[in-house]
Order: sequence, then structure tokens, then C-alpha cells
Amino acid sequence: MNNYTLKWLYLLVLSLIWGSSFILIKKGLVGLTDYQLGSLRIVLTSIFLFAVGFRSMRQIGKRDWLWVAVSGLLGTFFPSFLFAIAQNHIDSGVTSILNSTVPLNTLIVGAFLFGIGVTRKQVWGVFIGLLGTILLIFAGIWMHRNGLSENAVADKNHWYGGLILIATIGYAFNVNIIKKYLSNVSALAITTGNFLCIVVPALIILYLTGFFDVIMQDRQMQISFGYVVVLSLFGTALAKVLFNKLVHIASPVFASSVTYTMPIVAVMWGVIDGEQFSWLQIIAAGIILFGVYLSNKKAN
Repeated sequence: MNNYTLKWLYLLVLSLIWGSSFILIKKGLVGLTDYQLGSLRIVLTSIFLFAVGFRSMRQIGKRDWLWVAVSGLLGTFFPSFLFAIAQNHIDSGVTSILNSTVPLNTLIVGAFLFGIGVTRKQVWGVFIGLLGTILLIFAGIWMHRNGLSENAVADKNHWYGGLILIATIGYAFNVNIIKKYLSNVSALAITTGNFLCIVVPALIILYLTGFFDVIMQDRQMQISFGYVVVLSLFGTALAKVLFNKLVHIASPVFASSVTYTMPIVAVMWGVIDGEQFSWLQIIAAGIILFGVYLSNKKAN
């Protein structure tokens, strides 16, 4: 299979996997705290990856380890906690739409810090996407204040959407770092190395949350643990390896374009789970996706 076909296949599979990860986070937060979910996700993923990819880390040179560590922190460690904290306050569907700003941030970071050229259309895409993001956050605040939102997240504070935007900036740095500094290292080696660098602090955080003291007695926590196992195996371990492979065979902006289609899957799961969306939120989502499309459009 040639790279052109392969990159679209990776994009489709990642859209399905990561689009479903938001509802798994939501279900996991029923019995777990945000810090427990974030750290547990990292620890479980590390176990899966070490079992299959430990030997692959021999490919990582001494000079590569710094970038592998930075990639792990910005692309996995901090986002794992930021998403969990944010989804205590905003819906999974809204989270996925905000996550679609990754290509915009990838373009900005790539242009200003990694020397990647941009076109006028891409600049317009950045501004339009930013406008849509601001509108989406304010639409959620307006719905909540006017009593129009009766979704499952009880204590809504849509300003927590800002945490998702911070996470997307981390993703943007991550994809540019992999493309520029780690293109000679296999996807499995990068992913396994990422988690080797972050598993110890994650395990310390998990211990400090008291997780090990109550997991055997709390039935709801055990059910949520099951959701996090699925999230870790597919939404983190498998998806991270596929994404790093995609970065190797495609441009950074194309690789981050998986966030175009993720909201479709995530919103579908959200509606099934009883989440509601206003017309204003749908319009805002459309504006974001149009901005993302422009940001990914190259000059003729």
C-alpha cells in the first residue's frame, strides 16, 4: 500500500478511535477524579507499550532523548490531565470541537518556531478558526446562563474550554517536534520512549490521589477503571503509534487534520449519551472547521 492511501487509512482509523475517546473520558470521570483518570491513563498505556515496544527504544539515539521527553510531556502528559479536568465542566462533544483547533495551532507553531511557510489563505484560516472557537465558548456560557443546557455535566463552566486550547498547543508542538527532530526514529520507538519519560511522575500522582487505597472497595471506580483500560489501550497506546506513523509519511498539518473528523464521531456519541447542542454552537463548530480547512489549504 502506497503512502498516499496509507495516510488516509490512518486518518480514518484515528478519527474513529480518538472521536470515541471523549465519551470514554466522560464515563471514566463518573467514578474517578480528573487526576486519577489522567495519571491512570498514562500508567496503563505505559504497561501496554512496554510489553510490545520496549526493544524498539534501541533506535533512539542519545541526542534524540531530549526531544522524545519534550514530545512526551507536551503531547501526552499535560494533555491527559488538561482534558480530564476540562471534561468535569464541559461536554465531550464541545471538547472534541475545541480539539479541532489542533491544525490551526500546528500551523502557527510551525510558522513562527519551526520555519514552515504559510499562505494568505492559511492565515485567514487561523483567524476564522479562532473566531469560531471564541463563539463556541460563549455559546456554551449563554446556554448555561439561560437555563437551556440540561446535559450530564452538572457544574458547567465553559471557560474550562481554555484548558483544551492549551492542550492543543501542546499537540501542535509535539507534531512539529516529531516531524523535524525525530523523523529518523520509528513511531513505536518514539511512543514507547514518550511514556518511559512520563510514567514515573504519573505513577506518583496516581499514588497521591489515594487510588490504590479505595479501588478494591469502590464499585463505581472499578467500572470507570474499565473505561480507562479501553481508553488507554486504543485511544492512547494504539492511536499514538498510528499518529506518529502518520506524521512520518505526511505533513504536520495533514497529520493534525484528524481533528477535522473526530468531532463527528464525538458529537454522535454525545447525542446518544443525552448531550444537547444549540444552533449557535453548531454554527460556531462550522466556523472552526472552515477555518481549519483554510489553514490546511496550500497555494496552487
